Amino acid sequence: MLRSMTGYGKAVAKLNGKSVTLEIRSLNSKQLDLNLRLHPALRDNEPDIRSVVTRMLERGKVELTGNIDFTGTDLPVAINRPVAISYYNELSSLARELGASEENLLSVVMKMPEVTRLSKEEINGEDWGSIFTALNEALQQLDEFRKHEGELLEKDFILRIETIQSLLAGVEPFELNRNLQLREKLRNSFADFIENNNFDTNRFEQEIIYYLEKLDITEEKVRLAKHCKYFLETLDEDTANGRKLSFVSQEIGREINTMGSKANDADIQKLVVRMKDELEKIKEQLANIL
Repeated sequence: MLRSMTGYGKAVAKLNGKSVTLEIRSLNSKQLDLNLRLHPALRDNEPDIRSVVTRMLERGKVELTGNIDFTGTDLPVAINRPVAISYYNELSSLARELGASEENLLSVVMKMPEVTRLSKEEINGEDWGSIFTALNEALQQLDEFRKHEGELLEKDFILRIETIQSLLAGVEPFELNRNLQLREKLRNSFADFIENNNFDTNRFEQEIIYYLEKLDITEEKVRLAKHCKYFLETLDEDTANGRKLSFVSQEIGREINTMGSKANDADIQKLVVRMKDELEKIKEQLANIL
């Protein structure tokens, strides 16, 4: 089953007097690029949090946010009284000197740097157990999101590969007509040439055979059909296969391009262009597959 690298998960751990909200988002990336934005009280266990996320997620640009909302009456905020008093005295003295009002002086003091500070909120072992349970829940939601996105992409891949297979089947009638026209053209050219020239017949035949082989697209059609089949088989694999699918899509593109360069027929070229269009859309979406 395919998994997208795009996902989202959220979980909340209800603790005594506070709640911890964990949100995790992921986008596509060649490697695992993990960014943690944690509340200061959660940073003590940052290595363990990082380890859990790294173990669960293989690739993607991942951002984990951990916030704490205090629900109790005793908030962990402290007033630095000596600093506040010092600010108040200095501002009061300045106001008297300037003849300014001291009416809202305290509100001004409370906004000054270092007056208020968030005291460190300890999280005990039981709380950490709930937090890691919430983290695993958020990661599970993310994984389910990735699976759902992967299912949608898989359906799109199947549809586009089947379209390429259908276009490939449509090449044969035009190829037969092209070969008939090419043989007739060569026959007429050959008849005109032998009437007016002396030449080495064997060498001339070898050149014609070489020319025809250069235009033959049988091998390209066979390989393209095999690559398309292998792409669909790879979709059914259980392991992460984004890189493998990207490699197969490159092989598909190589055969389509070679077929286009050897086509020498406007109708076949039109089919080739449509194949390329479908393949480009596949490649765009593969960048988001795990």
